[in-house]
Amino acid sequence: MTATPNSRPPVPPFTRETAAQKVRMAEDAWNTRDPERVSLAYTVDSTWRNRAEFLSGRETIVRFLQRKWAKEFDYRLIKELWAFHEARIAVRFAYEWHDDSGNWFRSYGNENWEFDEHGLMRRRIASINDLPITEAERKYRWPLGRRPDDHPNLSDLGL
Repeated sequence: MTATPNSRPPVPPFTRETAAQKVRMAEDAWNTRDPERVSLAYTVDSTWRNRAEFLSGRETIVRFLQRKWAKEFDYRLIKELWAFHEARIAVRFAYEWHDDSGNWFRSYGNENWEFDEHGLMRRRIASINDLPITEAERKYRWPLGRRPDDHPNLSDLGL
């Protein structure tokens, strides 16, 4: 299936390979820090729980991501497939960022995703915790943008 504004291959039911592909595609999109681009992976009526915030709709997601990346500087993310079944994928992730005072954080979490038949995410449930770190404790030092293919994943980094 070729991607269109109303589809986002691979589509369910997922295999280990297609679920892992979906996870990397999401990681790559989020590492662009482009709210409009990221939002296209979600249904127009997608629902989210992100920490304690509840969102509904693609336009709300765009505004949320704009707020997020306006305060999370030098954001770099790694996602890893945890489990999958039919139209659902569970992911664990960690991202590093700093605030406007130069305080660094590593944010850890888990996401549960549910997709429609076109491969668009209709539901995202994210639980996230922030750990203050020093600049010297950072593990993600690639140039902003897509994580290089040879960069260690979460398991390789012991995260």
